[in-house]
Amino acid sequence: MSNRAVRNLFVFGSLFFFAIFLVLTYDTMRRIDKRAPEITEEVNEGKKLWHKYDCIGCHTILGNGSYFAPDLTKVAERKPRGYLQKFLVNPRKVNPGATMPVLGITPEEADRLVAFLEWISKVDTNGWPPKPVLAAYTVPPSPGVVVYQKYNCSACHMIGGIGGTSGPDLTHVGSRRPDPEWHRQHLRDPQSVVPESAMPPYPQMTEQELNDLVQYLISLK
Repeated sequence: MSNRAVRNLFVFGSLFFFAIFLVLTYDTMRRIDKRAPEITEEVNEGKKLWHKYDCIGCHTILGNGSYFAPDLTKVAERKPRGYLQKFLVNPRKVNPGATMPVLGITPEEADRLVAFLEWISKVDTNGWPPKPVLAAYTVPPSPGVVVYQKYNCSACHMIGGIGGTSGPDLTHVGSRRPDPEWHRQHLRDPQSVVPESAMPPYPQMTEQELNDLVQYLISLK
């Protein structure tokens, strides 16, 4: 191949790939606004509080931050709004094992921070971070396990070492709380039996689902 041919290949090849780069950049910029929901004033105030309390010093969102504490990009999908609000105000009151200190966040500030985290959770991140693989069943799960999974109870609770740590470990809850009526009341209105509970009520749960879940919980002994 002559020097002229090599030069032409380099020049036209560079122009070709540069044109592709421009097209992909334009397409990305055209789509980017559709990947994030509208920013409201409450969301904007929540972002300011995120910086005020230096949350990024311990947590990560959208790939930015530190890894001393959990990634919060999709935390609003995993944790109920009421739980997040109470946790931000006083983490150890909600979860005695929490390592996050009391930062002096007011309930009003917690509302705005949660609004910001909810906005973040709605951003299209192409499936990142991936959801944790909790367990694989070799046999069809019982109706109670199906309900437990449907309402994402494992996001806060642990059974047999699998699940979250935000709420109490349920591995032996059937031994600690053998009364089915206690569980029914707790699921319908948690604060009526545990006044300081950060768990949200589940009025949307059908009677059949409630019965199935209660039977599953009291079987954990």
